Amino acid sequence: MIKFDNKIAIFGSGGFGKETMCYLMDYISGSNYKIEDLAVFVVDDNYYSQKTILNIPVVPYSEFSYQNYEVIVAVGESSDRKNIIERLPADTRFLTLIHPRAFVSKLTEIAEGSIVAPGAVVSCDIKIGKHAHINYNATIGHDCNIGDFFTASPGCNIGGNCIIGSNVYVGANSSIREKLTVTANVKLGMGAVVVKHITEPGVYIGSPAMRMVRK
Repeated sequence: MIKFDNKIAIFGSGGFGKETMCYLMDYISGSNYKIEDLAVFVVDDNYYSQKTILNIPVVPYSEFSYQNYEVIVAVGESSDRKNIIERLPADTRFLTLIHPRAFVSKLTEIAEGSIVAPGAVVSCDIKIGKHAHINYNATIGHDCNIGDFFTASPGCNIGGNCIIGSNVYVGANSSIREKLTVTANVKLGMGAVVVKHITEPGVYIGSPAMRMVRK
């Protein structure tokens, strides 16, 4: 159980933000913490229209005092996630939230600000960078090395001994064969099957996965 010395601010109140708040509710279930006292949503002022969501207070960014909180950025798009984090002060404290029904090996390192959803399996001797999202039933095999702002969508499978760069999005039910390298700034579409190294940034779809070329 995480010992919460500060309140928790979840940036983003869309679908994944609400899911993340539910993960936090599950995490504190059975403790003396009350979610409405512990956590808030934070949204950009332009999106501030509700004072509460899921009975949790919503704070506009202009009124957010980061010194009193640990922060989780629950925004699915890697580039948007990165932009939010870069706007925050350098001494912002980030929380890593691992759902109690996820399996994460004790021999794995997951950097700050990351979220691991229920049903995810993260095997041993893996290094995952900052602000990663590992979604429902995603699996990551042993000995992988993964960069910052990584997203593993629901049901994706990543084989062992893969090297994956920063800002990589792995679409739902897609898969990456073992011992492959995927460069930074790659998006894999739903159901994509990666069977060889990806050395160029871009969007890849299909089985085997091929880079989309815009006309």
